This record gives sequence, structure tokens and C-alpha cells, in this order.
Amino acid sequence: LMVDSNFLPVLPPSDIQRAIEAIQKIYEPSSQTAEEIKVRHQELFDIQRLPEAWGLVLPLLNHSDPNVQFFGAHTVQVKIARDWLSFPEEHHLALRDLLVQLTAYSIQTGHNNVILRKLFIALCSLALKLVPHGDTKWPDWIASIGKAFSAAGVRTGPILDFLSIAAEEVATADLVGVSKDIMNQSLKGSKELVLSAITSTINRVVSTASDKEVESALKCFQAWLPFFNVDDYIAVIPFLYTLLDPDNDKFFVSASDALQELLDSSLLSNGSISGMSHLTQPILLWVDTKGNRIIENTIQTGTVDDVSHSTCKLLAALGDHSTSYLCQNLTQDTQVILLPQYAAVFAAVQRTEAHLVQNYLCAMLAYTGLPGYYGVDEETSESTNTFWYMFQEALWDAPWAAGDNPQALSGDPNAVVKAVYVELVKILQRKCTYPPLGHGWPKDQVDKFQVYRRDIGDTLINAFYVIRDDMLGFFVDNLIQDMKAQQDSNAAESTLHCIASIQEALDYDKTSHLSRLFNPEVIRRLPTTGRERIRTTALNLLGSYSSWFGEAKAGPAAKLEMLMSAVAYTVAALPESTLSIQAALALRDLCDANRKLLAPHISAFGELHAGLAQVPDLEKSKVLQSIASVIEALPPAEQIAPVEAMATPIVQKLMEILNNPNILPADARNLTILHLETLAGIGKGLTRLTDDLFDLDDDARFRVLIAQLNSARSDERMERLRSGILAAISRCVEVVGQDAGVGQAINELVKSITALPADITIMSLPPTPLLGLVCNALQRQITASWLALATVLFGQMRPPKPLPLSGEKEERDRREAEMEKQYIQEVNQATLVVREALNMFLTITLPFLSVSSTIMPENPDVVQEFFNCLDSITLDYIELFYDIPDATINALVQCSLRALTLQERYSLIAACNFLNKFLQRSFISEKLEDPRRRFVNMYGRDIMRAVLSGLAGVSPRSTTPNLVDLLSTLLSRCVSEAQGWLKEAVVDVDFIPSKAGPENKEKFLQGIMGTKSTKKIREAANQFALIARGLEGTAFGYATVTT
Repeated sequence: LMVDSNFLPVLPPSDIQRAIEAIQKIYEPSSQTAEEIKVRHQELFDIQRLPEAWGLVLPLLNHSDPNVQFFGAHTVQVKIARDWLSFPEEHHLALRDLLVQLTAYSIQTGHNNVILRKLFIALCSLALKLVPHGDTKWPDWIASIGKAFSAAGVRTGPILDFLSIAAEEVATADLVGVSKDIMNQSLKGSKELVLSAITSTINRVVSTASDKEVESALKCFQAWLPFFNVDDYIAVIPFLYTLLDPDNDKFFVSASDALQELLDSSLLSNGSISGMSHLTQPILLWVDTKGNRIIENTIQTGTVDDVSHSTCKLLAALGDHSTSYLCQNLTQDTQVILLPQYAAVFAAVQRTEAHLVQNYLCAMLAYTGLPGYYGVDEETSESTNTFWYMFQEALWDAPWAAGDNPQALSGDPNAVVKAVYVELVKILQRKCTYPPLGHGWPKDQVDKFQVYRRDIGDTLINAFYVIRDDMLGFFVDNLIQDMKAQQDSNAAESTLHCIASIQEALDYDKTSHLSRLFNPEVIRRLPTTGRERIRTTALNLLGSYSSWFGEAKAGPAAKLEMLMSAVAYTVAALPESTLSIQAALALRDLCDANRKLLAPHISAFGELHAGLAQVPDLEKSKVLQSIASVIEALPPAEQIAPVEAMATPIVQKLMEILNNPNILPADARNLTILHLETLAGIGKGLTRLTDDLFDLDDDARFRVLIAQLNSARSDERMERLRSGILAAISRCVEVVGQDAGVGQAINELVKSITALPADITIMSLPPTPLLGLVCNALQRQITASWLALATVLFGQMRPPKPLPLSGEKEERDRREAEMEKQYIQEVNQATLVVREALNMFLTITLPFLSVSSTIMPENPDVVQEFFNCLDSITLDYIELFYDIPDATINALVQCSLRALTLQERYSLIAACNFLNKFLQRSFISEKLEDPRRRFVNMYGRDIMRAVLSGLAGVSPRSTTPNLVDLLSTLLSRCVSEAQGWLKEAVVDVDFIPSKAGPENKEKFLQGIMGTKSTKKIREAANQFALIARGLEGTAFGYATVTT
């Protein structure tokens, strides 16, 4: 190769040989450990970063080892992409000429396609550096490279491959604005040359063009679609239909791929008239004349080959593209007249629009219902699912749906649509049926089939919107028939799955078939032993329809009988380990949704509680939650005995475990978590449903309920139970509180048994003692779980304001004055508790977060929950932060500033939000004016500097919106001081180094100083962040801007 490479660095032969040996050793992994290979990779990476690495390109590309050649091609591409600014500008054109010649030489000497692709990408990377910034350096770069390749004797195929990569690289380049326009125009200016190469190659398919060249031409056409116009498409489309020949399928898949790309992402993909004329109608006619033969062969042989699979993909793409056309012309009795260029391809076959559309729908049904099981016998049918959803959605907007142009229709479109979806439902019911026992499927196949069944469930919902209640009737009839005939349970299981899948679409008031489905006689016919699959599906079905039993249009006795049959079926499955979780979940849903209906029969649940030993331990909490939810529907006084009977033994057992030194630590931990989860289940069950909560305006009913609850809570049995729970939690903290699993279980328990006053239950604990326990737990070990729990408890400390009363004015005023006095006392008491807890909280956590420079980056979850907790405290108790000792508030601010430099976005955002809310809420209260002014004078400058440093590059780009919000608060709240801080920080010589020069900084200052517009502040800050980070003019930079 005779090229001028004198401008490149020259490396000693020994250095080149060392690099070659390092490359070759990487590709001989058998003699090396993974760590050694990693070290070799790092060595090569370090070599590439050196300025002298340009000198490796020629010797590596000329080496005989393809692995070494690849690294040479990779090196030049990496150096252009990453180190371009350090390459001398006077050598730009010399590098251009060298790279073009190197690539042509590599093609002619037979370098493999992987190496050639790297060199093509390197050429495109060079063009992206030269063309947008002065196209005089490389005018008509596409044409000039093509001519250079042709002059070197390169065949058409590699040239087309380069053109494909050029289009792909430009289309995905990280460019915006003028630079992107220049690059796009450089391709559009060459499109005639490219189109000529494509059409001439495809036109030679029957003569001299090689198979590889035709494949390259078709791929090149796809890549250039964004730069072609409709006329360019039309020049190629007839060739695509010619190549779409099942009798000579050499280029079938490639032609199909090109048509799919046209349907999906071209100027013809928007459902226009041009798209209909050039794509929709010709492809529909192709399906009728040629595609049907492919489908028939697939059905007969039971095999989906590449051609058939590609046909299905083409039909699915056509469905996505032409949904509206298909809906409008379901029964349109009009002849389809193709454009002349397509009529010649299809021999002027005459068909009506209705015939073609209905034939297409039959083809889609055929692919949806391919023989065999998905994932085993075929993997094509799922690609049709999206079409059935889009088709059903488009039916609402079809002209005939509104009664337009009925005279042009040859039949009833509604009847056709319903017939299609009825057939679809039958197909899907069959396709989601499991094979008989002994199928031998591995677990990954079973999992794949389950995912497929879930997707089918979504499609069934679309079918339901067309067929409505008749669809449910079809399923119920099939189920009853199969169960009476005692046929293979897999068919019945499939039907149950289908019914469960459409639950969310049903309007219970408009269906009559659910009463037949949940008839006790039908439930009794469900298997109760063995056959786990159908029993699992039945349990899932009962859980899904749990809310229907309360709304059923049946008499009270019939309604209760159906519900009790469903409950009995789930209870019977609880002892079986393989079914217990589904049974427990179904029971929980049934009891939770029908608690009032079941409450009069609470004695039956006493029997369930008595037999709890038969239920697997992991599901006991769900069972007790189910029982508790029924108990909640009882009057509060009647809840006491059953709640005590359920919860007291658990608390006692938990204390025994914690106090027993003979239990192994691992066993003690597991048993502790189990009992805590069980108590949490009871607490969740006792929580009232949202629908049952009284409107706060209904003063009388609400007060009656609260009075009844308080009376029940004051019962010594409940007081003893709550004291026992509190003692058990305290003991857990002492003994095993450092364990993360136990901490999480305590967290869930506390959330389930603490509540705002309006949601209080007979088992609810007040937040005050629990807050003390959490602080004690934090002294032992600081975890995100304990901090999250502290957030919940601090949020519950604020007493609710008294409700307005009704009645005579004098009595009402007296009672409201008493209530207001009591409220003030409660607020003062809560404030004292929070003040003490906040001081303890900060005294514990701040030293931990300040122990080293790595502690916060290593514990982002702790940092996030720490600031979330502080944020929740500022909501009601902002004034308490100003009572904190100076040393503590200083430590808190310094901790917050360090958090603004973290690279984990969620912890940084939490810190940013805390400072923002702290400042905003501080300015709301007039009594905080003096302490607030001292705080701002002391720390405002540092906060402003941290925010600006974050925008300039210290903080992750994704946190910019949060930093901008904090900046806006500083500018709007600290008006007189903030502008001085701002200018001082930005012009400081010690300000964080960035890409923003003095002019950029001055423009930034002018953009935000003196404005009160949040939008203008955000725009200026975003622009400054882009410039400072070197992202101005890049697609990535602008894609991450938020307005």
C-alpha cells in the first residue's frame, strides 16, 4: 500500500510488537485467568489513549492476524471519536486521504466484514468531524468516497455496505441544530447516486448481480429511507414486490424487511393516500394471490420457515400501518384499482376492497392460531397480538360505526367484526391451553408460555370490547360442559384463565353469566385434590372476582351461598404447600372485599383460626389478615375478643423466642420475622377500606365511630395487647434489631398498626413511644429502613385540627372552644416530643454521615431516607430547626452540601429537595424572620456555590432540574443577597473548572439576575449547564434538558 503516512507518529518496532502480542494474548483465553485478560484489555485501552497510538494503525492493519487487524481499525475509529481535538488541524486532509485509501485497500485484500465495518464507521466518524464544521474540507464526502472505492476496483457490494453504514451513523449521530442539518443535507445531496446504485443492482438480479450485492442493495435502501423522498421510494417498491416471490424466495426475507421498514418508519407510514396506493392495496393483493399459499403450506406442514415467519411480520406491520383502512373497508364493495407499475406485477388481478380486507383478517387469524404450542412448535403467533388491539381501537372511529355511507357497504361490518373476534377468542382459548401431563417442558419453556398466556389475556380484553357479554357466556358454557363431561382439565383450566384475564373489562351490572360461573354447584365441581394447575387458576380467578360477590344481582341468601362456597374452596387448599400462597391471597381478597357480608358469620372463621396449624407458616399472616378484615366489619366492642384471641398468642410466642437463649440465632431471626409479619397481617386486616371511611363532613357518624373505637381501645384486654406489642417491638430492637430483615419486618408492622386519628383501629399504637424505639434502634445501627420508619412516625405526630360542629350556636361555640384548647395542648405536647426526637435523631445520624468522605457515597439509601425524613419534619415543625444548637445546624448544613456532590442521583435529589423545602417553609412564618436571616447570612453563600458547582458538572446531569429549583428558591427568597453570591461564585478563579468561559458566565448572570420568572431562570441555568459540561450542540445534552 503506497500512501502518505509521514504525518502519523512512528513507533519503535518493539512497541508495535508488544502491542501485537498483547492483542493476540487476549484472544488466547485458555491460558489466562479472567483477571489477566482484564489487565490485557486495560493495557490496550491505555495504549489507545496515548497520542502516539495513531502510529499503530498502519502496522496493525497490515498484520496477517485478523484480530490484530481489527484492533488497528478500532484504534483509528476510537482516536477520531475521542481524541480529535488533540489531532493537528493541518493533517486533517492527509488523514482523510489515508483512511479512504486504507479502507479501499482492506476491501481489495479481503479483510473480513467485521474489520471493514469498523473502517466504514471510522470514515463516518471522520466525516462527522470535518463536514459540519466546514464542508470545504470534504465536499460531497459520500460521492468522493464512492468514486475512490470504484477507482480502486471495489465491487458494488462493499460500496453499498459503506453507504448503509454512512446513513445509519449520520441518522444516530449526536448532533443538533445546524450541524445536524449540514450532515443530513450532505446525504440528501448524494441520494440520487445512492438510489441509482440500489436500483441498478436490484435490476440486475436476473443477470449479473450477485446474491450478496442484492442483499446489500436492499439493506442500503432501508438505511437510506430517512433521506429519500416518496418518489425515491416509488422507484424501488415495484422491485420489492417482484422479489417477494414464494416460488423463488432467495431474496424474500430481505424484500419483506424493506417493505416492513417502509410501513413502519418512512414518509409512507402515516396512513396517507400515497401509503394506501403504494403499500396497503398492493400488499393486500399480494396476500390474496401469493401470501395465502405460504400460509396454507405452513398450516399443512406445521412448520414456520423463514419465509412464513417473515410473511407474518409483514402482515403485522401492514396491520399497524393500515388499521384505519382495514376498518373502513371491511364490507366495501369497490374494485381495487392498482397503480400501473403494480398492476403489471400482479397481472391485473381484480378484487374488491371487502374481499382483500377479509382475506387479510383470515390470514392474521391463521397466524394467530398456528398449530402447536407457542415456544415449542412455533414462535411466530405472538407477533399478531398488537394488531388485534389496534384494530379494535380503530373500530370506534370507522365511518360505518357512526352510520356514514351505508349504501356503499355490501354487508354488515358489525357482523363481520364480531365473527372475526369470535373466531379469535376460540383460537386464543386453544392457544393458551397447556399440553397434557408428561410434556417434559423445561422451566424456561414453562415460564415463556406463561408470559405468552398473559399477553393473550390482554388481547382477550380487546375481544371482549367487541363481543361483550356473549364472550363471557361462551366461556362459562364451555367450562360447565367440560366439567360435566369430566374431560381433560387443561381445557377447563384454559377457560378459567381466559375468564380471569377479562375481569378488569367487565361491568358487573351488565353481565348475567357470573352468577352461573360462581354457582355453588359449579364451584363444587372444581377439583379439590391433585391437578394443581387448574386449582391454582381457579384460586386466582376467585381472587380476581372477589369484589363481584358483594355486588351480585342476587338475593342475600344466594349471594351469601356463592361467597361461602368460594371461601370454602380457598380454605380447603390452604394446607397444601403448592397451593397455599394462591389460596391465602384469594382468601385475603375475598374477605377484604366482602367483610360486611361475612361479618355475621365470624364464627366460621374461628374454626379457620383453630386449624391454623395446618397452614404453612409463610401464609399464616395472609390468613390472619383475612380473618381480621372480617372482624373489622363488626362493631368495635365485638372486635375485642377475636382480636385478642388472634394476636395475644403471637405476641407471647414472640417474647418467648426473644427471651430463649437456647434457640439458634438463625432460627430466632427467622421465627421473629415470621411472627412480626403475622402481627402486621392482623394490623392490615383491621384497617378500614377506603370506601368505608366516613366523609369528614358527616360529623355525627364519624364521632360515633371514634367514640366506639376509643371505648373499645380503653378495654383492659386491648390495652394489655397494645402494651405487649410495644414491649415485643422494643425487645426485638434490643435483641435482633441490627438485622436488616428484622428491621424491615418491624417497619412493616409499625406501618400496619400506626395511623392518623381518622384511621385508628383497636390495635393501633401511638407514634410517640415508637419514635423513641426507632431512635434507640438507630443508635445500634443506622439503616434506610429505620430512617424510613422515622419518616412515617414524624408525619403522624401532628394532631389533626378539630372538626367543625353543628347544633345551636351557644353550645357549639362552647364545645369548639374546649376542643381548640385541647388541640393546642396536644400540639404543644407533640412539639415537645418532636423537638426531643429531632435532637436525638440528628445527634445519632450526623456523626455517622460525617465519619469519612466515603460513607455517604457508600450508603446512598441511608442518605436518601435521612433527607426524606428531615423533609417530612419541616412540613409541620420547621421552627424546631432553628432551636437546634449551632454546632448541630452547622453539621446538618455541611452534610447537605456534601450530599449535593454525590453521584447517586436519588440521594442528591433528596438533599436538594430538603434544602429547597427548608428555605421555602422558613419564609412562610413571620416569627422566624430573625433566625432565618442569621441562617441565610451564615450559609446562603455556601449553598449557592454548591448549587452552581453542581450545575457546572459536579452533580449528575439528571439532577439539574432539582438544582435549578433550589437556585430559583434562593433567587426569589434571598433577593438582595443571592445576586451577590451568584456573581461572586461564578467569577471566582477557584470556581470548578468547566467548559464555560467568561462570556458564557456573563451571559448566564445576565439571564437570571433581576428576573423573577422561574421559566427564564430555568432556561438560563439549563443552557449554562450544557455549556459548562461541553454538551452544547449535542443531541444528548438537549435531550436531557427539562423545561
